Amino acid sequence: MPEQPLPQRPRVLLADDHLAIVQRVTTLLEAAFEVIGTARTGREMVAEAIRLKPDVIVVDISMPEVGGIEAVHELRELGSKAKVVFLTIHSEDEFVNACFAEGALGYVAKTHMGTDLIQAIRAALSGRPFISLAR
Repeated sequence: MPEQPLPQRPRVLLADDHLAIVQRVTTLLEAAFEVIGTARTGREMVAEAIRLKPDVIVVDISMPEVGGIEAVHELRELGSKAKVVFLTIHSEDEFVNACFAEGALGYVAKTHMGTDLIQAIRAALSGRPFISLAR
């Protein structure tokens, strides 16, 4: 009987301007997902998303040059179908609403990334919304 190929791990692009966060998130995700790239600015995130075509983008709201919300808007205009999960310190409803208005499926508080981020990514991959309870 021919051997079945292993299922491909979902491919994730991380966008955050804080290296410590990128390293921590990479360590958290690498057992379940393939982290295929990182970006430090919104402009870099757009370029990397177009180049790498990730399944999921984990993005911060506050980044240099172009913020995460604006960068996701630009990606949508360019036709990207990547699922988006915001990972942020912002808890105000206006940020949550703005992210979901741009098509995000996940919103996770950085203070709860250890418990919520993997759940949020899995929900996004299934087309379900996820909002961190730590708001």
